[in-house]
Amino acid sequence: MEKLLNQIDSGFGTLVSFLAPILFADIGGIPLIVLTLLIGAVTFTIYFGFINVRGFKHSIEIIKGKYDNPNDIGQISHFQALTSALSATIGLGNIAGVAIAVTLGGPGAVFWMVFIAFFSMSAKFVSATLGLMYRKVNDDGSVSGGPMYYLTYGFKNKGNLSYLGKILGVMYAIFIIGGAFGGGNMFQANQSYELFGKLTGIPSYLYGIILATLVGFVIIGGIKRIGETTEKIVPSMVTIYVIASLFIIFSNLGMVPNVISSIISEAFNPSAAYGGFIGALVTGIKRGVFSNEGGVGSASIAHSAAKTDEPVREGIVAMIGPFIDTIVVCFMTACVILITADNNDVYQNATALIAEQGATAVGASMTSAAFDSVIPGFRWVLAIVVFLFSYSTMISWYYYGNKGWKYLFGDSGVPIYQIMYLSCTILGAIASLGNVIDFSDMMILSCAFPNIIGAMFLLPELKVKLNDYWSRYEAGEFKVYK
Repeated sequence: MEKLLNQIDSGFGTLVSFLAPILFADIGGIPLIVLTLLIGAVTFTIYFGFINVRGFKHSIEIIKGKYDNPNDIGQISHFQALTSALSATIGLGNIAGVAIAVTLGGPGAVFWMVFIAFFSMSAKFVSATLGLMYRKVNDDGSVSGGPMYYLTYGFKNKGNLSYLGKILGVMYAIFIIGGAFGGGNMFQANQSYELFGKLTGIPSYLYGIILATLVGFVIIGGIKRIGETTEKIVPSMVTIYVIASLFIIFSNLGMVPNVISSIISEAFNPSAAYGGFIGALVTGIKRGVFSNEGGVGSASIAHSAAKTDEPVREGIVAMIGPFIDTIVVCFMTACVILITADNNDVYQNATALIAEQGATAVGASMTSAAFDSVIPGFRWVLAIVVFLFSYSTMISWYYYGNKGWKYLFGDSGVPIYQIMYLSCTILGAIASLGNVIDFSDMMILSCAFPNIIGAMFLLPELKVKLNDYWSRYEAGEFKVYK
């Protein structure tokens, strides 16, 4: 088994070495993917008149079910679509990712995480709205949607560009499958075992089998069961995490101004000249996007299944995701880590520990130590939270990869995908396949290339839809159900 794992790791290492210079070339020290995400998110925000701000109140109304028509086409409610999408983003990115960002980019990286999240709200709006505009309703009533479909069908009426749409759609499907196997599955199984499995003393192979069984139980039921599961897990886990964070923040209220000051001042810190600023910016944006997936387009796959005949309405729901995920949860994590920094041995020895154990393992330990230093024993609660966050992430990412698989191979190959996915769950728990994880995370970020480039061509159609919807909303023409 060990020999096989090493061969798999080596093979993916070769792929990472080959693809990294292509997919992550940099311009002036800033990776091309980071520039793409930044330019795309800012462009969408400006083009749609800061819909992330002016649509915020309306988004809350929709999520509460005010406009939920039970007879609309779709499989899940607006709220279930949001929790399904959030379940894929809220997790280790918020717990380990923030600690990594603070360690590698300093407190200033947190500023850039929040900065990109603000604009990522508009990116989520774009991808989710397009997902509804071009979704495919299957004969059995199920829905297929997401970047693969709007890139393919959205380009059909654009003459010679129709071929470009198909190419971008295939690229996206390949990237999303790769990301689902690794970053959305193996990484989650591996890291949840580090924090939860080891704490409880469960052998890694048994943990992997139990986790695969739990994941299999939900995914067999499709998006309806996923939505029913995530609507229970996500709100309760976020509530526990936020309450604990607020307790620490309010217990140390006098330190908060200094923490916020360091986050803002070090975001533009001239120390180390150009490198200091670029390091904080790049680290913050990369960790922010890993956390909320803004611009990656994956969330639109879940939102495409929402019961609605108004694509723009679901886009307005989706844009709340980065706000909850990064601006609220990640920012609170950062505050807790920085408030407790002096009493956090993991934080104090982060550089040496990262070299020894790897950034992600140290990041999770750092956050755990931060909470435990103020709330003794909270590491047990955090371990359960991490397990549930990881579990919900895995079932949502199964759905994302499943839609990419169906797009490429059709329904007949789904059992093969399911077996591969559950096998990866077990594999992730029993092995530390660094190159596999690196490759899969690369796939997730690379989804942004076809998604953002393709969406740029579809913005005029989307703007017509938004203007029509917004004028009807302001005129009070929508039927209210609650």
